Amino acid sequence: MIPVLDRLSGFYNAYVLGILTIGYILGELGHYLIGVTSKQTAIELDYGDHGCQQNNSMFSRHELTTQCGDVKNETSCYALDLNGTGYCEWNYNGLGIDYQILAGPTFILVFTIAGVFMGFAADKYNRVKMLTVCTVIYGIAIFLQGTVKQYWHLVILRMIMAAGESGCNPLATGIMSDIFPESKRALVMAIFNWGIYGGYGIAFPVGRYITKLNFFDLGWRVCYLGAGVLTVIVAALTGSTLKEPERKAIGEGDRQTASGKPVTLWQVIKSPAMIMLMIAASIRHCGGMTFAYNADLYYNTYFPDVDLGWWLFAVTIGIGSVGVVVGGIVSDKIVAKMGIRSRAFVLALSQLIATLPAFGSVYFDPLWAMITLGLSYFFAEMWFGIVFAIVVEIVPLRVRSSTIGVFLFVMNNIGGNLPILVDPVAKMLGYRGSIMIFYSGFYGISSILFLITCFLLEGKPKTEEVVAAQESQHKGLGGDAVLNARPMHGHDNSVFSVDETLPSANGRPAQLQPQHLQMSNNGYDKSMPARHNGAAESSRL
Repeated sequence: MIPVLDRLSGFYNAYVLGILTIGYILGELGHYLIGVTSKQTAIELDYGDHGCQQNNSMFSRHELTTQCGDVKNETSCYALDLNGTGYCEWNYNGLGIDYQILAGPTFILVFTIAGVFMGFAADKYNRVKMLTVCTVIYGIAIFLQGTVKQYWHLVILRMIMAAGESGCNPLATGIMSDIFPESKRALVMAIFNWGIYGGYGIAFPVGRYITKLNFFDLGWRVCYLGAGVLTVIVAALTGSTLKEPERKAIGEGDRQTASGKPVTLWQVIKSPAMIMLMIAASIRHCGGMTFAYNADLYYNTYFPDVDLGWWLFAVTIGIGSVGVVVGGIVSDKIVAKMGIRSRAFVLALSQLIATLPAFGSVYFDPLWAMITLGLSYFFAEMWFGIVFAIVVEIVPLRVRSSTIGVFLFVMNNIGGNLPILVDPVAKMLGYRGSIMIFYSGFYGISSILFLITCFLLEGKPKTEEVVAAQESQHKGLGGDAVLNARPMHGHDNSVFSVDETLPSANGRPAQLQPQHLQMSNNGYDKSMPARHNGAAESSRL
């Protein structure tokens, strides 16, 4: 190898993480841009609801005796004036069921279904090549969204974009889990999955300010054209500079069940811990998607005279980034002491702390709204990377990517489609009340569900098991017997590696009792009496 390249090879893992994360950020930028450009897009493409909106920056909302949003018909809207100057207009506001369908279901429907197939394919085929093709697909789809002439064009292209982006998470997660050690897994997953919030945060200044600059008289279209070109460039780097890593098991996750058969995807998915984790993640995802799809429209509706674009960008990118990193580090540091259960505990605690300031971010005026949003983001954004660190650690190698695909299918179908209820609830309770329920309210609900999940995951090894192992050593069973009597650490995948456990009535592996520690690990202990070896060998069949 060329000396310079040999030196740079030490940074290869970090380079891979960087390329994968940038590609994910660009994909999510294309995903969330619609939430920022929706008003301009709706005016040009003729979709969504009309509303009375403030159109004159000469006045602040505090000077107005009647707010534009309080008027519900066009005639009364144009009749409002201050000192003879009209300050309202009746136009598309970017909201309505057409927008909610465009932002959520049309994307989520294809994203989730295609994601399942991508997960299965990732377990069998070259992930780098597949990821390159996927990135090209959603890059071209983002670019073409800048050329649309009708609403249905945008719908079709968002569906194509979703199909391409659906492979990003399961493919990239599989690649990263094979090149990074367990000690860095939650942090790496957190950094990568922060791409969701990175793309979402960048969408605020890009969608607001580039649209206003009106380059080449293209307005909002330049945002999509530029993002599409950058995505295709990242796809080229992915295909030309990344190599397919050797697949490896994490801990003991690829062993067989007590019956001698490989662990199946269905056995993984039907586990109570996995079911509860999917439900909790789905509810939390709904809270995040509700805010992502409605933040810019919400603040423009209630504070039309205050430009919060850079504030939203700073809070999302700056404070959100710190929260992602802190969550990953904290989770990685304590998992060895408390087992995998500690990750779920960090999830529950962080979402609980984030709930109250999340309410504040949609209750207060702009200054305190941004302060409380920052506090909420710091704790709230810990969740995504930790969730996928849990999934990776409790799932066997042979079904890892397909499990992630199914997990994303469930999480996105529930969490990604529930925000469509924001519009009908807003018509009954008001836009602010609806956002409070589906955004901050769902944060609180997810905290409770993550706490329940915590008790379904493996904790740290039982003290009596360790004592029994030590007693076995003193009784002359040999050092290998103690070493092979592996404690039930969560990060060893032992939740689904049941060849050293006894099947229980509910289908989940029961923990080994001290007397079972007299058997060696799968019968490999050579120092045990013949009758014990025979029994251990029988237990493997």
